Amino acid sequence: MAPVVSNEVMIRRRGIQVSRRINVIAGGTIIACLAAIAVLSLVWTPLPPARMQIVHKLQPPFVFGVLGTDQFGRDVLSMLMVGSWNSLSIAVTAVAIGGTLGSIAGISAAAFRGVFESLLMRACDVIFALPPILSAMMLGAFLGTGRTTAIVAIATFMIPVFARVTLASALQAWSRDYVLAARAIGNSRFAISVRHILPNIASQIVVQVTIQLGLAVLTEAGLSFLGLGLAPPAPTWGRMLAEAQTYLALAPWLAILPGLAIALAVFGFNMLGDGLRDLLDPRDASR
Repeated sequence: MAPVVSNEVMIRRRGIQVSRRINVIAGGTIIACLAAIAVLSLVWTPLPPARMQIVHKLQPPFVFGVLGTDQFGRDVLSMLMVGSWNSLSIAVTAVAIGGTLGSIAGISAAAFRGVFESLLMRACDVIFALPPILSAMMLGAFLGTGRTTAIVAIATFMIPVFARVTLASALQAWSRDYVLAARAIGNSRFAISVRHILPNIASQIVVQVTIQLGLAVLTEAGLSFLGLGLAPPAPTWGRMLAEAQTYLALAPWLAILPGLAIALAVFGFNMLGDGLRDLLDPRDASR
């Protein structure tokens, strides 16, 4: 019976590994396609996204253009392509800023503990009490609406997320034998954090980045929907949704298409994050 059980275990493990790789491949493929479309929009679109052709307004897909036109006769496909760059670039920039600052704060708090750690946690609590939409509204009163406001609002909300994740992971790493050995030979806390702590928690940070990118895309769409994102005529997925509300009965594709783009981006980042989390988790790898 033992060989049979062993074979079943091996088959189960292989199935789990395959499912994890499928998540990574599927999520990575979706994000790669969206990123390729975003980069392509910088050099080519079927029509200029801001060109208005009132005579061709509210044309359905494949009647005028592949995905039809909006209430001003603008090509929807061109707007979606340019909107992919605007939406994704804001999300990536915000997560890069928030992730970097939050990770530095979390690793530093784990290294020095004490008052610094307490102050960081209280600051995180304060930021969590202010949703990104409300933060963007307050920032908009000082900075005005636009790319900077959206990036700062999203990045500010990302900082405590990464700070808490890196702090928890770094505190675990500080109790490992290799860290105790590094301290025993006289390495400073800064050197240990850079040489030992950061490389060993990098996988958790990478997974958190992919998951937070999906949330950032969704948040950016919400800000644009409320008019706190890029100023017109620059297209974003969220503002395309907002402008489509009036024409849901006449032209439902104006809301369906940007909604699908947002859902696809969030789905892709979440799948990629879930797959990477499972593949990079050493506890799962040993099972």
